[in-house]
Amino acid sequence: MTINLFDDNAWASLRPLSFTRPVADLRVGILTIAQKWERHLNATAGFHTIPYLSVKFPAQPTANLSINGSVCPDEGLLEAIDRLRDGEALKQQDLLIAYRASGAGVIPEYAAELKPVAYEAALIRILHPEDIFKNNDGELRKDFSLLTKGRSSTILSSTNVILGEQVFVEEGGGAECATLNSLTGPVYIGKNSQIWEGAHIRGSFALCHDSQVKMGAKIYGQTTIGPFSRVGGEINNAVIWGYSSKGHEGYLGNSVMGQWCNIGADSNNSNLKNNYADVKIWDYTMEGLRETGMLFCGMIMADHAKCGINTMFNTGSVVGVGANVFGAGFPKTFLPDFSWGGAQGFETYRLYKMFETAEQVFKRRNLPFDEVERNILTAVFELTKSYRS
Repeated sequence: MTINLFDDNAWASLRPLSFTRPVADLRVGILTIAQKWERHLNATAGFHTIPYLSVKFPAQPTANLSINGSVCPDEGLLEAIDRLRDGEALKQQDLLIAYRASGAGVIPEYAAELKPVAYEAALIRILHPEDIFKNNDGELRKDFSLLTKGRSSTILSSTNVILGEQVFVEEGGGAECATLNSLTGPVYIGKNSQIWEGAHIRGSFALCHDSQVKMGAKIYGQTTIGPFSRVGGEINNAVIWGYSSKGHEGYLGNSVMGQWCNIGADSNNSNLKNNYADVKIWDYTMEGLRETGMLFCGMIMADHAKCGINTMFNTGSVVGVGANVFGAGFPKTFLPDFSWGGAQGFETYRLYKMFETAEQVFKRRNLPFDEVERNILTAVFELTKSYRS
């Protein structure tokens, strides 16, 4: 079975995270949204997305079922989609959730001509970047059940202190001399991932495949560390997409990190304002600050962004694609894509210099930094010129 996951207005409001991917490629819980739908439906997913992303994320030309990529699956939604007949579109007020149509119906714009079917139940939709860490606990618990149902965990070493019974370890995963507390939520350790000595972890927590938690790390619940990542220090309610590092002391909380990011030693983000006011965050759609209605909101860091040692991020900071932040003091809360600098000011991070760094980063993972990746980043560089002026 094949399906397509389509982008709607959520793609714009999820920037800068969505500059480099369709919405359904965002990770929330253990899996990306696309991986959730693929597992639930036993399907292979394609994407209807922005043209410059479609080379890396192509559509499935034979699919007759299309689903909104910003919506996370649950039991009720899966049942409603299963009942959809050819020529019908599942909607909640003005939100198009899914549609089933053959032939010309593969394009989302065609859905307006289909017969509407109302969906009344509540659903989880990822519309803004902070929705990722806000919904991570619930999605992590659902993904844990999905991935572990009917399976047996690898046995952990007796050197660990394990609280509760919701700890699942994939083949090749392990831990030594660590504290894993699943009384507060499930703890998932992915294939070939390791938790090193002295780490203290509270669920809900997921360490995806081929990642490491370093010695003495303190990780609180509602946190996901994606694949091929390495983390240390203190982390709370954060989601790291994968292929990124926060390997040293310092605090990351109520935050999202994309791919190919690196946080320097002793860097910290604030997640609570001194006056306990709700946090405002930069919104690309509004081209200004937006009220989140949240007391705790830390940092959004897009793909290929990096910061030097001892960097201090204000509450509600947004770090754009390819930004490189360093120096003393607090930089401003919106750090534009491909900007280079810190509290003392910024200049443009020249594209060829950024490519040189990206090529080295990919090489460390035995991956090619090819024309597809270059073209996506070039497109983002051109789209974001106005924010650097």
